[in-house]
Amino acid sequence: MTVLEEGIARPHAPERASAWEVVHDWVTTVDHKKLGVMYISSALVFFLIAGFEATLMRIQLAVPNNDFLPPNTFNRLFTMHGTTMVFLVGMPMFFGFANYLTPLMIGARDLAFPRMNAFGFWLFLFGGILLYFSFLGGDGLYGAGTAPDVGWFAYAPLTGKAFSRGNSTDYWILGILVSGFGSTGTALNLAATILTMRCPGMTWGKLPLFVWLMLVNCLLTLIILTPLTAAQVMLLFDRYLGAHFFDTQAGGSAVLWQHFFWFFGHPEVYVLILPAFAMANEIVPVFSRKPLFGYPFMVGATVLIGFISLSVWAHHMFVVGLSPAANTFFTLSTMAIAVPTGIKIFNWLGTMWGGKIRFKMPMLWCTAFLFSFVIAGLTGVMLAVVPWDWQLSDSYFVVAHFHFVLIGGLLFNIFAAIYYWFPKVTGRMLDEKLGRLHFWIFATGFYLTFTTMHFPGLLGMPRRIYTYEAGRGWDTLNLITSLGVAVQLVGLTFFLWNVVRSLLKGDPAGDDPWDAWTLEWSTTSPPPEYNFEQIPVVHSRRPLWDLKHPEDPDWRYE
Repeated sequence: MTVLEEGIARPHAPERASAWEVVHDWVTTVDHKKLGVMYISSALVFFLIAGFEATLMRIQLAVPNNDFLPPNTFNRLFTMHGTTMVFLVGMPMFFGFANYLTPLMIGARDLAFPRMNAFGFWLFLFGGILLYFSFLGGDGLYGAGTAPDVGWFAYAPLTGKAFSRGNSTDYWILGILVSGFGSTGTALNLAATILTMRCPGMTWGKLPLFVWLMLVNCLLTLIILTPLTAAQVMLLFDRYLGAHFFDTQAGGSAVLWQHFFWFFGHPEVYVLILPAFAMANEIVPVFSRKPLFGYPFMVGATVLIGFISLSVWAHHMFVVGLSPAANTFFTLSTMAIAVPTGIKIFNWLGTMWGGKIRFKMPMLWCTAFLFSFVIAGLTGVMLAVVPWDWQLSDSYFVVAHFHFVLIGGLLFNIFAAIYYWFPKVTGRMLDEKLGRLHFWIFATGFYLTFTTMHFPGLLGMPRRIYTYEAGRGWDTLNLITSLGVAVQLVGLTFFLWNVVRSLLKGDPAGDDPWDAWTLEWSTTSPPPEYNFEQIPVVHSRRPLWDLKHPEDPDWRYE
């Protein structure tokens, strides 16, 4: 028996616990797997809330001169929707998958600092609850309550006391600040684990690409959260201590806020999309029946994306009056980051080319991701051209581009990852027929909504308006966009039904239903609390495949 085989744990089924014991166990746990599940579950709940907010906005915009929502409510909804999707869905989803899978993939029993891991999760959740408590306490004890209405990037002077009365903006500041402390702790923990706790034989050249991308992502998170935290503290000083960092009437600079925020905000896009790349790196080779094409280039492209993303932030600020030299620099850096991203696209296509592709649910979502992300990349390069950006900045073209990145890129691969790793987490398979209904209906709704949304932007429709006059050429396009949201909701219903049904009576998955090669599939499904009885020793990038197919030394599937 090999060391890897000895490391596979086969625990006896535990005795049935009471409901209180189950709740107590989950609330007090420091197990990275349970915390990963709680991160993902919390992010899915916030995703449903943000989706409900988006649905209300699209009902309002479906027809001209609609009075379904008053303007103040609409402003609060788009602020909460954007903030929720970026800070309470995208980032915790990344931390959830990283939490669950990283120790299993590197042959470790837990993260480096288990209690810090739990602390980070509860800070994130408390920050999210604090943000949503603004619906009740935004006006303080003497008002009915209201959510913040300053947009998810909270441009000055909208955040000043003169414009933002009550405490709704304070909830926005503190909610993000607290959640950011949790994200910092978790990112530091994951990076320390990857750097110091890899199993014997797992050199940097044998590290799973999922883990490589998570390491770069964690380091990027640690860098970009610092200026955001500083900006939030400065904003609190402006609001309560008489400082004037962003108060233009007292000598401050509203543009300074934009520099601080977008130094976080644009690399944040890559913090959100790199986990989607990481998921594709594990799923595409398994379902193409080929090793990933160009492993060293994928690692190099990841490092380049992390580095270049720190020099791109001001392409969000072309319309504020930057100098020609600054505009030129940020145009070039924005175009330059397309190069390593393009390398990744070609490497995934190179992996699929000539492979024996199995279009199971994870691979279907990854294929749709490749198509959608190419479109998102092309519109992103278009917006890097300064005259083009001057015309389309703050239009619905930008909204469409951003959603092609975060839904067509991130969310599509989140669905792929859920279908792929759900058997490992639960021991049960998701239903393939319900999964295909989910895929085709949701993808159809996505393309109806966000492909169509580009055209009102090209026709001059600004973002963040709550209604519009008829006869501008936007009417039919907005109706199609809103109908696409309804189609997406139908597809999402099939997904939720699939998850609940499979948890209750899904087919048993076995330990390795996909015939994969990374270490997480060498344990039971679900894995035991300690992951491995004995720490495994690896000799290649495909340790489980080596064990199952010793006759295949050349990385080929026969």
